[in-house]
Amino acid sequence: MPQQVLIIGLGQFGMSLARTLSEKGTEVLAVDRRKDLVDEASAFVTETVMLDATDEAELARLQPGRRDCSVCAIGDDSKEASIICTALLRQMGSPWVIGRANDAMHRRILQLVGAHLVVNPEEEFGRRFANRVINRNIVSDMPLSEDLHLTELSIYPSMVGKSLIELSLPKRFGVMV
Repeated sequence: MPQQVLIIGLGQFGMSLARTLSEKGTEVLAVDRRKDLVDEASAFVTETVMLDATDEAELARLQPGRRDCSVCAIGDDSKEASIICTALLRQMGSPWVIGRANDAMHRRILQLVGAHLVVNPEEEFGRRFANRVINRNIVSDMPLSEDLHLTELSIYPSMVGKSLIELSLPKRFGVMV
């Protein structure tokens, strides 16, 4: 059975998340208070609902506790709505609540009201993109922990035709291959 994810807030982050999860076979219920965004998402998600996610009774109708994950992707327009929605999702028994923060204080508050994970898409993308600016050979980079990354690199022309032993990558660059 595919995973079921509730996404509340269909700005750029929420819409992109909904589209990507849907493409990967996840059942997505996409929610926003704006009809135009709900209509846009209806083209690719399993289900859409237009409602105010700070209204406890309306949010309860979505049964967040019966879904695998709930993402409160409410962004810049209202920190208060983001905090209320995140707290309600936890209160309603959602097993995995992800909140979107705009700054450090917002992050702390979302953690205090019970978010299991708090993300700041702009901050995280900035960190990852900085590596691409510094080293153009980075194709992709995925942090696995604070000090361990899985990085895909395009090879330097000087490496073509050489074996891994000849390249001596761990010794020269401190990397594991």
